[in-house]
This record gives sequence, structure tokens and C-alpha cells, in this order.
Amino acid sequence: MLLNMLKYFGMEEVLSCFLGCHVLGMLLLLLRFWGCSMNHELDLCSLIEQFGSEEKCRAYLERLRWPKGITCPACGSEKISHIVARNQFDCDGCRYQFSATAGTIFHDTHLPLWKWFLATYLLCESRKGMSANQLKRMLKVTYKTAWYLSHRIRAAMMEIQPEKLRGTVEIDETYIIGKPRKHRPRPDKQVVIGIRQRNGDLRLIHAEDAKSDTVRKIINDNVGGHAEVIITDESAIYPFALSSMRGKEHRTINHSREYVHGDVHTNTVESAFSLLKRGITGTWHKVSAKHLPAYLDEICFRFNNRKNNFLFRDTMLKLIGSTNVEYKQLTAKVEDAA
Repeated sequence: MLLNMLKYFGMEEVLSCFLGCHVLGMLLLLLRFWGCSMNHELDLCSLIEQFGSEEKCRAYLERLRWPKGITCPACGSEKISHIVARNQFDCDGCRYQFSATAGTIFHDTHLPLWKWFLATYLLCESRKGMSANQLKRMLKVTYKTAWYLSHRIRAAMMEIQPEKLRGTVEIDETYIIGKPRKHRPRPDKQVVIGIRQRNGDLRLIHAEDAKSDTVRKIINDNVGGHAEVIITDESAIYPFALSSMRGKEHRTINHSREYVHGDVHTNTVESAFSLLKRGITGTWHKVSAKHLPAYLDEICFRFNNRKNNFLFRDTMLKLIGSTNVEYKQLTAKVEDAA
């Protein structure tokens, strides 16, 4: 009857146009809501606009964790009731109660989720890293909270079983030496082995020493059978360290004479060493031997994802898939933490 009346008054086309515009507007709004936060590159202003409240952050975690709909982590049931007052869910099958943060690195956190999001973004986008003191000032938290927060994010950034490098691979070593102080013993040198695939990924490994046996094991763990050319300097450790890499062409560059000879150079991996040392000198200022691998993992993760337009989303997925790291584990002595 309504359509007949509208037709009588000549308004049927007006209603169709109105409904069409309304549906189109809703679709564009949904695309903007889902697309920008899930698949598009974020800048700081967009991050604050999209995740400025706990509700928005929780909704985003729910979409990332259950893209096909919320399921019970205990029994896998899709019949879920929402406990709105507690931001939790109740499984109708096994009566297990859970939340979007349960079983993740966010579990039992007392820090607002929007501060987690902001800290994650800052660590992802800061080329030379960000110190705990800087996070403390920006997030208005204590130094202990900022330090613990940044280490949990670094732990989630660690790559589990990364693919081995291939093609043309550069290998070099560097040493991290603390600044000498008056009336104090000089800190021990820390060895870092750098392996970089040209136009590919980077590996920075904290080594016990720079002996051939140690370097050989590191190379075997990180360089695959599809590597064609391996480039090093003329250090005496590499001929034996590369003895297991049969069929691979080994080229060397003599740094006492030149740094580049055609396409033979180690400048690609040395640029990563420069980034590491600028981070230690200008950002963190002091890195202990115990936590050095965590900082190396952070640099490698950020470097290997430098062209990833979805870096924030992918980092949040790693945070969701990571279990919590306890504070006592981070502050334990090396022999106790082992």
C-alpha cells in the first residue's frame, strides 16, 4: 500500500534513490571501518583516530583473532554468548568463559590496550628503535612498565624458524663493545654475526665467539642450499666455516685495499651493522649481553618488514599468537633464566 501511495504521488523514484544512496553509504562505511584498520597502512593520526578507546581496541583484537567469527578456544564451538558487562564471552557448549585477550600476550595486563597499540606502532615505525625512557615519557607510565612493555613486544617480534637465505648472501662479523669507564673493568666484547641476502632478509645473531666452528654452525642454520654466491671479507675464519657449503661460490673482498670490486662487497650487511650501532649509541645507550638477542630480533623484524604496508596488523597478529613473558624471567640472572 505504501508503494502504491508513493507511486500515486510520483515519489517511487525518490525512495529508490534514497535507499540506494543509503545502502551505498553503509557499504563505504563498512569498507572504511574494516579496510583501513585491517589491510591498509596506518599513520599515527589514523591509529589514534581508529584505536582511541578500549572498546575499539578490543573489537580490533576480536576481528584479528577470529576473522570467521568467535569460537571457543577450549572446544571450538561457535555457539557463543557475549557477557557485555565484563567484556567476555561464554561458550554455550562447555561453559568456558574467555575474552579477546585470554591466552595472548595481553592476558591479565593492567595497561590500557590503547597504550599497547601505541607502543607497538612506535616500535614498528622507529627505524633505530625506541628506548624505554622515551616510551615512559610518551605513554605517561613508569620506567619499569615501559621497559617491560617494550621487551614483551620484542619477544613477539622474534621469528620462529625463519626461512633460510638464498641467492647472493653476504656474511660479516662485528663487535659490540661498551664504553670504558674510569676505575671500572672494560666490558667484554659481544660478537654479532650478520648474514644478509641481497634484496632479501637480514639475520643478526649473537655469537659466543668468532671462531670458525661457531660461525660455521650459524651459517649452516641460516643459509640454505639454494644460496649461489657467498661473499665475505678475507678473514681467516670463513674458509673453514664455509667448508660445508659445497657447490657454493665463495668470493672475498680485501678491505685493506678496497671496499667494492664490481659486485663483490659486504656493504649490504655492513649497512645493517651501522643501523644496529646507531640504535645502541643514539637510542638505547646501553644493551646488556643477556638482552642483546632481543634487540637484534627487533632490528631484523623491522628491517625485513620495511616494505610491508601491513606491518602494524602483522605485528598485532604476532602479539595475539604469543604467550606472556613474565617480568621475573626478564630480570633473572643468565644462569637462572637458561
